[in-house]
Amino acid sequence: MLSALSIDRLRKQERLLLLGGICAVTALTWGYMAHEARTMNMTGVCRCAGMKMSGPDLQPWSKDELLPLFLMWSEMMVAMMLPSATPMILTFAAVNRKRAELARPFTSTIVFLSGYLLVWVAFSAIATVAQWILHSFSLLSSMMVSTSATLGAALLIAAGIFQWTPFKQSCLAHCSNPLGLLMNDWREGNRGALTMGLRHGVYCTGCCWLLMLLLFVTGVMNVWWIAILSVFVLLENALPRGNALGKVAGLALIIWGIWMLLKH
Repeated sequence: MLSALSIDRLRKQERLLLLGGICAVTALTWGYMAHEARTMNMTGVCRCAGMKMSGPDLQPWSKDELLPLFLMWSEMMVAMMLPSATPMILTFAAVNRKRAELARPFTSTIVFLSGYLLVWVAFSAIATVAQWILHSFSLLSSMMVSTSATLGAALLIAAGIFQWTPFKQSCLAHCSNPLGLLMNDWREGNRGALTMGLRHGVYCTGCCWLLMLLLFVTGVMNVWWIAILSVFVLLENALPRGNALGKVAGLALIIWGIWMLLKH
């Protein structure tokens, strides 16, 4: 029989190992994304899309370029959303370990994480198609930035209004209360863990999807704006008054959108 001290030590080691893995994956995705953005800015070539980005881009992208674009979006979503999901992942691991000590079925945290990331991969597929369509109508420049002030303003204003909607507040409430979500909707086994991961991913996507589309305004490969959005999503989920922060940001986005319309 393990002593209480040994069990506590094992819990801390598991937590550190899981946290270290999350940090490593996040660092790798951020590093590769920053490398791709730097290469594109220096050489005018985006290897993720396999095309030259300098000068006017009058040729529509082919369907063969959808896969590289999809991989680019998937990489960005992992880099941006994995940090904000860390509290939920660690809470799931702790609850799972506690249940195992009570002789309840145990499942890998990786299964839960896979369900969460699958939802963001699905969102990446939708964003890829949206980018391809916008580019085909010349609404995105060769540097993946909106060429239309109307489109940019519409996205900013829509994202700002969305921050105040009951749907947004409901999704945020679920995302910012990991223990409550797990206690109220725990499901056994690998299938249950996958379902819980998918469920959390749906709430998280529902909370942030319009914010992610702001990359069409600021630049899909603009690392600074990607970082700003990532930190904002993390704070909105982690802070006790994250919903108030989100509403203030919503007002700022609405003002930004109106200013963009008036300017042009």
